[in-house]
Amino acid sequence: MIRIGPAGWSYDDWNGIVYPAGGRKADPLEYLSRYFDTIEVNSSFYRTPPQQHSKSWVRRVDSNPDFRFTTKLYKGFTHDAAFPVREEVAAFLRYLEPLAAEGRLGAVLAQYPWSFRNTESSLRRIADTAEALAPHPLVVEVRHGGFDDARFLAMLTRLGVGFANIDQPVIGDSLAPTAVATSNVAYLRFHGRNYAKWFHHDEAWERYDYLYTPEELEPFVATTKKLASNGDVYVVTNNHFRGQAIVNAIDMKRAIGQKTEVPPPLADYYGARVRERGER
Repeated sequence: MIRIGPAGWSYDDWNGIVYPAGGRKADPLEYLSRYFDTIEVNSSFYRTPPQQHSKSWVRRVDSNPDFRFTTKLYKGFTHDAAFPVREEVAAFLRYLEPLAAEGRLGAVLAQYPWSFRNTESSLRRIADTAEALAPHPLVVEVRHGGFDDARFLAMLTRLGVGFANIDQPVIGDSLAPTAVATSNVAYLRFHGRNYAKWFHHDEAWERYDYLYTPEELEPFVATTKKLASNGDVYVVTNNHFRGQAIVNAIDMKRAIGQKTEVPPPLADYYGARVRERGER
């Protein structure tokens, strides 16, 4: 199955653009689960959520039986020099339990920084992470071009770990777009193409201030269908500023041929950009 959706759901600048403005506030997660079959949890990157959070999330998407979460792995696994201690690993596994028990966990995304390079110590780190999180489905995102390497991809296949295909500003040795599946869970992640702000920004959101055109997304339709021949695919739009991720998730759903509805505030804000041809 191909599931398409945004990265995250809690952004103040989505009020009045993605979510209704004023009056009674909609539950953002329940609201988005009406339109998309997946959302990537971002808060888990900064700190491991308590189990009551994941239990609540499962309840709030109950109306969509096809919905699956993906969740970013806590940054202690991917960004800190020392591997997390046993208690930290156990805490993350406890957080995952309600998602997995209810069949709502699509993948855990281990996002490594651009400074993470294809070295023996890095490969050991990934292998240790896969062992610690087993049997949960793990997907690895790397951003340096040195990982576009047959030996690395073969290791992921051997471990049963997925590979995150990404679209990002290709600067210097950054990883260019790929179309690779190394497990039965494939991943495609859009970061936008804001070259000016990718490495030089004052606020984190500036990196993701980018709206893809349908023409820019068109080559990824074939990529998505190719990945789907190997198993489930998660297509995640991370260009979240002002709801641009929602616009491009809708673009991808339409291009794949999936049934698509548009949140009313988004149609008002973006107008013809998000309306189907023939709609007024």
